[in-house]
Amino acid sequence: MTETVTTKAQVIADSLQYWNTGKTQEWQDLGIDFVMGKREGYYFWDMDGKQLMDVHINGGVFSLGHRNPEVIAALVKGLEYYDIGNHHFPSPLKAALSKELVKVSPESLNHCLLSAIGGEAVDLALKSARCATGRIKTISVQNCYHGHTGLALAAGAERFSRPFLVERGEDENVKVPFNDLDAMEKALSKNDAACVIMETIPATYGFPLPADGYLPAVKKLCEKYGALYIADEVQTGLMRSGQMWAVSGYDVVPDMIVTSKGLGGGIFPIAAIVMNDRASKWIRLDGSAHMSSFGGSELGCICALKVLEILQRKTTSDNVHFVSGYLREGLEKIKAENPDTFSSIRQNGLIMGLEFAGKQGAIPVMQHLFQNGVWAIYAMLDNSILQLKPGILATKEYCDELLEKMSKGIKAAREDILRQAR
Repeated sequence: MTETVTTKAQVIADSLQYWNTGKTQEWQDLGIDFVMGKREGYYFWDMDGKQLMDVHINGGVFSLGHRNPEVIAALVKGLEYYDIGNHHFPSPLKAALSKELVKVSPESLNHCLLSAIGGEAVDLALKSARCATGRIKTISVQNCYHGHTGLALAAGAERFSRPFLVERGEDENVKVPFNDLDAMEKALSKNDAACVIMETIPATYGFPLPADGYLPAVKKLCEKYGALYIADEVQTGLMRSGQMWAVSGYDVVPDMIVTSKGLGGGIFPIAAIVMNDRASKWIRLDGSAHMSSFGGSELGCICALKVLEILQRKTTSDNVHFVSGYLREGLEKIKAENPDTFSSIRQNGLIMGLEFAGKQGAIPVMQHLFQNGVWAIYAMLDNSILQLKPGILATKEYCDELLEKMSKGIKAAREDILRQAR
């Protein structure tokens, strides 16, 4: 690898000047003095050598670990023949990946469209809903997150859309509280919504869990009022719940499922939408109405096919269930040792949100975990929640090391949390 700089200090200085001043400064202010260097499995290292256990995994990008050897080997072999490909034409790889994604999805979802990133895929799902229904309005939940592109950004929390002046009136976007079925029906009952888009478990809001019966009831309301149901599974899908799609565990068959992040194995970006006949109407009307030069890149397809192969192994699903239970048992012990600060655990498989006292209680926890060699991030839209996203191939030994370091970090953060909560 060609090195352009030799010191961490220079990287930080150049990032402050040339890259993203605000984000770089934010981490410095929080004491996260880190520049990513080596990475392998569920660990990565600071440029100066500090090791971190990665339990944020970039929102799910590295569910199979950093530099997964099977995904890399598949890509290296593919590079002997393939490149990005041409978005105009069919290809064996695009056809094979689309067929496999349909195979692992609910039976009525029988079409697949490929994109480059999750935000682009969400945009395309929203456009598909508009075409299918002849309506414009999108209904989403407050404090949701669906990406940073156009329609996806407008459907998400104001925290991300306001700086870019993409706020839209209620003729285009309506946001209702999560788990509030009455508010959802009120919004849908006007019979003018193209779709409801839902993160099955809202990630950036700290993984609040759907109330019993909530998601199936939302789906029934969509059917009653003619709207499509889009399941945003970018962070919750691909076996993180112990099933391929978390929404399936709630007995919901959506009209569309959006996936990305971990689909490329952390090696090559790719995203997809799996959809039913109604949602895919525009493909038959004018298949060139949407184009994406890098959507469904053939190198991305190679990685995604290997990822889906790994995810469908019984050993993988068995491991997800083991790690989920083992970590929960250990976290309950840590919670019992810190009853005045560590208040609850939200969990569906390896989708976890840890709640701490005070409105910003998870921030000092993040800082102290960092000092103890663990990387997890507070939820951007609820700073009392620490997002915990263990990898689906994590071992018992890894879990033991993680729990030991988390116990030390949470205990060390206790005084800071109590001081903030006063």
